[in-house]
Amino acid sequence: MKATTTLFSLVLASAMIPATVMAQDAAVSGMKKAAERKTYDDTTYKYNEKGWRKGGALSINLAQGSSSNWAAGAEKSSFSLAGYTTLFANKKRGDFFWDNTLDLGYAMQKTSSQGSRKTDDKIDLYSKVGKLISEHWAVVGVYNLRTQMTDGYDYDYLNKGIRRRVSGLFAPAYMLVSPGLEWKPVPFFSLMLSPISARWVIVSNDPYSYYYENGNIPLPDGGVETPLAALYGVNPNRKVSFEAGAYMSANFIKDILKNVSYKSRLDLFSNYVGKRDPITDVKLKAQPQNIDVFWTNSIVMKVNKFLAVTYNLDLIYDDDVKQFGPENNSPGTQIRSLLGVGLTAKF
Repeated sequence: MKATTTLFSLVLASAMIPATVMAQDAAVSGMKKAAERKTYDDTTYKYNEKGWRKGGALSINLAQGSSSNWAAGAEKSSFSLAGYTTLFANKKRGDFFWDNTLDLGYAMQKTSSQGSRKTDDKIDLYSKVGKLISEHWAVVGVYNLRTQMTDGYDYDYLNKGIRRRVSGLFAPAYMLVSPGLEWKPVPFFSLMLSPISARWVIVSNDPYSYYYENGNIPLPDGGVETPLAALYGVNPNRKVSFEAGAYMSANFIKDILKNVSYKSRLDLFSNYVGKRDPITDVKLKAQPQNIDVFWTNSIVMKVNKFLAVTYNLDLIYDDDVKQFGPENNSPGTQIRSLLGVGLTAKF
């Protein structure tokens, strides 16, 4: 197609007067630029002369509600604020490429009955370096770090209405290093596969976080509290749990409709290595059939240059995170979503 277009342009250029040639050159230049933009993962940004493409996007969403004498029951007042930022720095030179993305998100909600509570909090750094070995295949290495910024709490600890810290910065954090192969059949989709990867689950920030002194629950209930680290399958003395296994990462980013963009990443991890019991430290049998799932999605629907509707959906399943069920000791699917209207900007 490109060769045909070039030949057609040359024939026209040789047959027409200079003014027409100038118009044709401008048209061809515009077509070329449009075609080049389609090869980028984000059509807003271009690579500079040093092979770097850098930028970011910021969105701030606000919501407010109130009620008075509402028979069906509602908060007298509520207010929520959410902010999301995506930063990237990608380098490309010949067959070599290096893609870096940092996703940050934080949301708070304040209601008249519950006060202020965090509803979203994430730090997600994803770095991929590689070299093309064919048109659609590359040898790659991936580094990923996921954690959060501030402390999270169980607001009804032991069904007593008391607040206990259950998460925080590097409590936990998930760090992964993975070599493998990447298949990229189209510019907006890639699939990375690795038969062997290393992952660390880290709880280094106050790994016990007991509510009661030394974790001893007073009578009449009695008993011993579970350390914070153990909630994520990590022994609080060790602070780190090592895993090795297969890893898959699928990435999608595309304008699916006019003024509607969709970004998604699905990570799957199967641990080959037997872990230690977070309480007794006894070596456990490996369970590679229990696949850890991390799926993050973001949809942005632009109303105009600065106003947009955003929807974020995260889904996590980790068999080692046993905080759910009737006894709060079973794994479960974690789902978090947020719909907002607010300001958005690219830079």
